[in-house]
Amino acid sequence: MTSATETTPATQDDRLTPSGEFPVEAVPPPPERPGITRGTWIGMAVVAVILALVVFFGIMARHGSESTLQKDTAIAAIPSVNVIYPAPSTLSSDIALPGNTQAFTDTPIYSRTSGYLKNWYFDIGAHVRKGQLMAVIETPEIDQQLQVAQADLKSAQANLDLANTTSARYQNLLKTNSVSKQETDVAMSDAAAKQAAVDASMAGVRRLEQLQSFEKVYAPFDGIVTARNTDIGALISAGQNSTPKELFHLAAIGQIRVFVSVPEAYSAAVKIGGKAMLTLDEYPGKTFEGTITRNANAIDQATRTLNVEVDIANPKGELIPGAYVFVHFKLPEQAVSLMIPSNTLLFRAEGLRVGVVRNGRVQLVPVKIGRDAGANVEISSGLTTSDAVILNPSDSLASGQEVQIANHIDESARQMKKKEGAQ
Repeated sequence: MTSATETTPATQDDRLTPSGEFPVEAVPPPPERPGITRGTWIGMAVVAVILALVVFFGIMARHGSESTLQKDTAIAAIPSVNVIYPAPSTLSSDIALPGNTQAFTDTPIYSRTSGYLKNWYFDIGAHVRKGQLMAVIETPEIDQQLQVAQADLKSAQANLDLANTTSARYQNLLKTNSVSKQETDVAMSDAAAKQAAVDASMAGVRRLEQLQSFEKVYAPFDGIVTARNTDIGALISAGQNSTPKELFHLAAIGQIRVFVSVPEAYSAAVKIGGKAMLTLDEYPGKTFEGTITRNANAIDQATRTLNVEVDIANPKGELIPGAYVFVHFKLPEQAVSLMIPSNTLLFRAEGLRVGVVRNGRVQLVPVKIGRDAGANVEISSGLTTSDAVILNPSDSLASGQEVQIANHIDESARQMKKKEGAQ
């Protein structure tokens, strides 16, 4: 049994309206969807603008980089060069050339006769006077030959005396017709033949006496003995079929000759009679004055130099033969001369050239060298102090070629120095 207050579930019939229809229940509307707000739209627009700007500036930056790369490539294609400006020459007005000293007279002393050395009287370094006895040679063979020749001369003289007497007698007898003319002529011819024999014997004696006189070796001039190549007892051979041996070497050093090879470029400045100064390492700070006495008057084809002789008085014997010296020649002063490094020169078939940068392009300028100082050369014509001369130019360098100067700092520094000098 159920309670009165207990409710029972409603049935379908209970929900019917009086008209017999089911009641229509109101359906609630679906929940409203959330929309895009205005703030969201603004944010999206800002993001879009930022992205557009990023893309735009990226494209512009890339375009600028490509343009810069093209410009850099074009600049890099132009060769860069270092330049230097010619400076006034600092070379002195003279030129120093190496030379070798020689004795004014230098003679080896040989023996004219064969024998054995008996004595010598001067050794190396000795000063001798002309005519002094230097050595004595024993010549027993020559002595014996001279005695034989003298005996032959006496015999020939005796035969000549007899022939002369006979000829005189025949001539007197011919006057009285005591002898025939033929006999007289024979006697006179015999006397003439005997005279010739005497003359020949006398010549033989004089030759042997001359050879005997060569037993004594005398100094032919004043000088010093620079070598002695013999000693007592040494065999001296002076025959035609033997090699002569030098006994002494004698040099006259009262005056010294110096032979100098002068380059062809300076040959015209070397005048005979001009003065030249001599310096040696043995005498630092001291000079010797000499005179240009002669030259070869011909250029050596092998060395392209002129052989010049300078004579220097040497009364104290301070200069010795064979010394290495420097001879200073005075050169004429030149009006204008500039100095540039040797590594700026270009040797071309058309002549000597240097590369000069003018208005950003190369011009090959012909130049003439005045003097060569090794690392630098003196230019006598072709350049000015304002010319930018290219250092270490390539062999392919050509006129009109576009170049750029790399060492602008050096150029600016040079301009500043010029301004300071002007002030």
